[in-house]
Amino acid sequence: MKKFKLALVGRPNVGKSALFNRLCGARISIVDDEEGTTRDRIYGKADFFGRSIDVIDTGGIANPDIPFQEGIQRQAEIAIEEADTIVMVVDGQVGVTPADEHVAQLLIRSNKPVCLAVNKVDDYNQRDNIFDFYRLGIEKILPISATHGFQIAELLETAFEGFSFDEQEESIDDGSIKVAIVGRPNVGKSTLLNYLLSEERSVVSPVAGTTRDAIDAHVTIGGTALTLIDTAGIRRKRAEHEAVEKFAAIRTERAIERADICILVLDAKEGMTTHDKRIASMIEAAGKGCILIFNKWDLVEGYRMEHCLKSLRYDTAFLSHCPALFISALTGRNVSKIMKEIVEVRQHQLQRITTGQLNKFIERAIQVYHPPMIQGKRLRIYYMAHVETQPPTFVLFVNYPKLMLETYKRYLITKFRETYKFTGNPLLFVLRDRKREARFKSSEPTEAHSDA
Repeated sequence: MKKFKLALVGRPNVGKSALFNRLCGARISIVDDEEGTTRDRIYGKADFFGRSIDVIDTGGIANPDIPFQEGIQRQAEIAIEEADTIVMVVDGQVGVTPADEHVAQLLIRSNKPVCLAVNKVDDYNQRDNIFDFYRLGIEKILPISATHGFQIAELLETAFEGFSFDEQEESIDDGSIKVAIVGRPNVGKSTLLNYLLSEERSVVSPVAGTTRDAIDAHVTIGGTALTLIDTAGIRRKRAEHEAVEKFAAIRTERAIERADICILVLDAKEGMTTHDKRIASMIEAAGKGCILIFNKWDLVEGYRMEHCLKSLRYDTAFLSHCPALFISALTGRNVSKIMKEIVEVRQHQLQRITTGQLNKFIERAIQVYHPPMIQGKRLRIYYMAHVETQPPTFVLFVNYPKLMLETYKRYLITKFRETYKFTGNPLLFVLRDRKREARFKSSEPTEAHSDA
């Protein structure tokens, strides 16, 4: 289950890193009186009444005299975008400053849940220090002391007020196929989502997902329940192009992480760009199923689908196992075919191959093409086992794993796909030294087992 994230934000030298260390129960961030000590986002884990949460420490915002301030502020803005809830930290001894007002306005505009931690209030006798901070426009205010641990538990309760960890868990484990619609901006992801939600639907309901900046849509098409994860809406925080790209990358990574299958939407007029290949590699590395959708085909003239598909397979051989469709989300052309591909990719994702079938496959593959002799030794594959389904993972027990050349592994995977397909899914072949495993097991103490 994806954990909620809390970001600590504020101007320099208000005690964010001290609070971060207090929450995490360890000295992770450097605490120093000099401004600008923290520059990058720093991640840690904290306990929230038995639930694990992620905490993000950020650099101080709004002092242009600090070196690297532009980069520090950008890192803080990314943390704001990434977080589910935010704690703004201020100095109760100093009072409200223009920098505090700047940070407060930035957080209010983010539309994220925000609470204000008035730090350096060591006991209840100093509670009057908080009243001046109400003019920052943040309703939830709490006096704390990061150094002495004063009201830290209460701060977490305030920050996560209204959050339901149980609902979050239920929303993930509802049994539907999680389908993320990913791709570059302006390729038609939202148009495709809207078309899918209005076509042949029996049940459609917007449900808040584990990310608070996106809405998951539950829909049943042809008797199959789907949760569509949209990553289309990128709110432009500021004009910097780099920042917008970072926000898009964060959303894409989240969506891929949560999905079973990813629909990679591409612009048919532009083909597969370097950015598209990067997203495809992320999907492959995450072990998720993938379907390639070339949108805006109605705007393409003078090209045949067969020629474009052949060019795609040649240019991106690592995606040759992924189904590809040429559609127009605007007119609905070929959109109805997407559901069939989703079901097929999911079926292949969950299929199980028995060890007997795998051993027969290995025997046939070796007969066709023997492993090469390397320094007087030849690779021997004793047997193969299917150990995981997401992603499909297979363990090959061999005599010497180093004798498995990359070319021979690719040959085995190619032959394997010819036999069992696993359409749209990456395959993971893991090597194990059978002799080493046997030696390890023989050295372990034996135990008596009963079948009673």
